Amino acid sequence: MKTPDKFILCYVTDRQSLHIAAGQSPEAALAQHIESAVRAGVDWIQIREKDLPGRNLMDLTRAAMRACNNSSAQNRVRVLVNDRCDVAWAAGAAGVHLGEKSLPMRIVVHALRGRRPEHFLVGTSCHSLDGAIRAAEEGSDYLFFGPVFATPSKVEFGGPQGLGKLAEVCRAVSIPVIAIGGITLENARACRDAGAAGIAAIRLFQQNGDLAEMFRSSASQRMHHNPHR
Repeated sequence: MKTPDKFILCYVTDRQSLHIAAGQSPEAALAQHIESAVRAGVDWIQIREKDLPGRNLMDLTRAAMRACNNSSAQNRVRVLVNDRCDVAWAAGAAGVHLGEKSLPMRIVVHALRGRRPEHFLVGTSCHSLDGAIRAAEEGSDYLFFGPVFATPSKVEFGGPQGLGKLAEVCRAVSIPVIAIGGITLENARACRDAGAAGIAAIRLFQQNGDLAEMFRSSASQRMHHNPHR
């Protein structure tokens, strides 16, 4: 995957933290929110619902892909599936995102060699410079690095890495680095200036009622990517 021209906005899903209307299932609420995110202009959607059985995860992934296909947005929205390469492949998603407890990157890349479509991405989450370099060497198309800032959802991965470490990782690898962890509209520009190819977040996209308005008010974040490498 080449370095993107545009700063990437990645919505990482978490249906358990969504506001759910009476009589609505968490899956239905999430599918509806994904549609809103697509209309508002996100670039990537990572389906990160670790407790869903395979069949339910497949249904949700396909619902996300329908929302992307039905969108009038000019940009091509990518749907990535967390951990489950089988679901991502079977659903025709744009790729799979591996975590620390997933199969090792080298094994997944080797298993897909000669089989995966040209635009099928394999990415991973990293929490150290060594981990980022190893992921790039093993064939990762992109990586999430963090937590850059303090956030309750990333406490298990230690304290915030900070913008200095983010910049160091961006300089050390040639693949796109997506900043994650405590991302807000106020600090997204700093991540871009540190060399990040984009940002990924849960709360940023799930705790704002009008996503389209949020994106309009942060148009400066959609400037062309210009990493300092």
